[in-house]
Amino acid sequence: MITVPIALWAHVAFEVAAWLAGLGLSVALYRWRLAGIAQDNASKVDGGYFVALVVGAIPVAWLAGSLNTLRLAVPSLSHSVAGALVGAIVGVEIYKAIRGVRGSTGGAFAGPFSLGVVIGRLGCFFAGTADGTYGLPTRLPWGVNLGDHVARHPVQLYESASMALFLAAYLIGLQHRADWAMRRGFYAMCMAYGLQRFVWEFLKPYPKLIGPFNIFHMLCLGLVAYGWLYSRRERDWQRAQERAVSVPGPDDQSV
Repeated sequence: MITVPIALWAHVAFEVAAWLAGLGLSVALYRWRLAGIAQDNASKVDGGYFVALVVGAIPVAWLAGSLNTLRLAVPSLSHSVAGALVGAIVGVEIYKAIRGVRGSTGGAFAGPFSLGVVIGRLGCFFAGTADGTYGLPTRLPWGVNLGDHVARHPVQLYESASMALFLAAYLIGLQHRADWAMRRGFYAMCMAYGLQRFVWEFLKPYPKLIGPFNIFHMLCLGLVAYGWLYSRRERDWQRAQERAVSVPGPDDQSV
């Protein structure tokens, strides 16, 4: 069993670091690869886009987290990153439907969100069991003691490592200007985040909602479905646009 140095302030410290790192990465990606796409998206939306994002993210973050922790032996209010992501998506998609905006507008958030999870989960890890995100007991050699002298799955590190791998793949995709990263990166991020967290949720002592699944399993399935369906829709729409442009008109005929 590996004993981890616990510090209650670690959560806040790493959370601030995650925000700052995410902001720095967003600026770097904008200058490196995403300037054109970001400017195109900015021309489609106004300040209401970010209002919809915040109005969706904050209440769903607290609702999802609290629906989980209020069912624990010691009920309490809490918030959830997965809930915030789902709420932000719902708010933005409603906004886009009202405004008639087509296409993905979340590409600028894919990298920063992923990096935020990578760093933020380290704060959850070093905050110990007080954070409430610890794993189930395990006999594996890498089980960690988070202050309660029980060898547990370091699920926070599992999630951090998973999103680090996605972030690396995403950056490589941007380097090669791969269409999935340039145009559908946000949807890919939703699928990656939802899938990996769905797996790790089985290693957490959260109350079950339906069968073996907790509330975060449900949210993660929704994220995977959203990412897959909208990615396909975006790809098909782009192909339709390309075909429409490539079809010769009457003025293109030889005389």
